[in-house]
Order: sequence, then structure tokens, then C-alpha cells
Amino acid sequence: MTVAAPEGFAAQLRHGTQADHSAAEASGFVTELLEGRLPRAAYAALLAQTHLVYEVLEELVAAHAGHPEVQPFADPALVRLPSLAADLAHLLGPSWREALVPLPATERYLARLREVGDRPSALVAHHYVRYLGDLSGGQVIRRLVGRAYDLDTDGVRFYVFDGVPKPKPYKDRYRAALDAVPWDERERAEAVAEASRAFALNAGVFADLGARHLPHAPVTRA
Repeated sequence: MTVAAPEGFAAQLRHGTQADHSAAEASGFVTELLEGRLPRAAYAALLAQTHLVYEVLEELVAAHAGHPEVQPFADPALVRLPSLAADLAHLLGPSWREALVPLPATERYLARLREVGDRPSALVAHHYVRYLGDLSGGQVIRRLVGRAYDLDTDGVRFYVFDGVPKPKPYKDRYRAALDAVPWDERERAEAVAEASRAFALNAGVFADLGARHLPHAPVTRA
């Protein structure tokens, strides 16, 4: 009888967050945006909320980059803030920072990042959700948004990783680094739960954006 090899942590993360990932991707806001049925302002609004998230995430990653469990993932080639700033300047002009007003769901996202950002397993979980997503589905988003809103490079620089010329081998190395992190089963389970929460937090931001930008969006009340 052949005994299956233990599942690596990267696979555990993927399988353990699959439902939450799919739910976030199924957002009505995202669907309408990628099909070009929303104005450019809706895309700019998404980038503005994304900028707010990366401000906090990249500050936390830089602060904890020396930790041995964070260091393998703290790659300057992944940094997104300059690209987000360039995209927002292209779409909104020199006063783009005026758009950096967090929606309620973004406030909750930022609060969660600050709450758990000093725990390596939680920080790596949020890092995985954002950056591996940018290198994977983000490349599809880049093509669809570029086609829908007539954006070639300017406006979609967020999805362009100049320091990662070949995403697939890079993602393979990233997953190998996940598998190598010396966490016990409890820490792995906590990381999976935090990654699922990150997907849910993203879905909340999409819902808030949809309430503002989707036609006939339902009015939400606290």
C-alpha cells in the first residue's frame, strides 16, 4: 500500500482558502469592471483603496523583513506602491492623493493588518493573498482592464512586475518558501485561517465599491 506524501503548506493554503478566494472573485463589482461596464472612475477607486492596503502591508513587511519567517518573502521586486501611485496619477492627475479616503471595509482591512502584522504567520498569510494573487489572477485582470479601458502600460502598472520577468518560476520558488517555513500544524492552521480572512476582507472592499459604483446597487445600512 502506497502512503501519500504529506501535503505541503502551499497546497494547504490554496485548498484551505479556495472557497473564500472564489467568493471574492465572484464579486459583482469585479465582474462588471472586467467586462468594461463601469466607468474609469470605478477602476481608479479600486486602485485608491488598493493603495491604502499596500501602504500598511508594505510598511509591515519592511518592518519585519529581518524576521527569519518573513525574510524569504520580503522581496523588493514585489513592492507595489510606486506602481499604484503612477497608475493613480495617470488616471486622476496630480491631485490623485485626494482619492485616498478609505471605505468602511477598507478601514476594517487596515485595522486587521495592524492588529496581526507583528505575527509572522499572519503577515505571510496576507502577503500570500496579495502578491501571489497579483502575479497570478492579476495578470488576467491587467489584460481585461487594459482592453476595457484602453490602457496599455500607464494605468495598469500595478500588475507589471519589472523585477519578475518570469512569473511562473518565481511563484514556484515562493511556494517552495512557504513549504519550508518551520511552522507546526497549529501555526499553519492559523495562517490558513488568516488568509481566508484576507480574502473575505477583500470581498468586503469590493462590496463597498459596488455599493458606490454599480448601477442600481442596493443601499447598505450599518
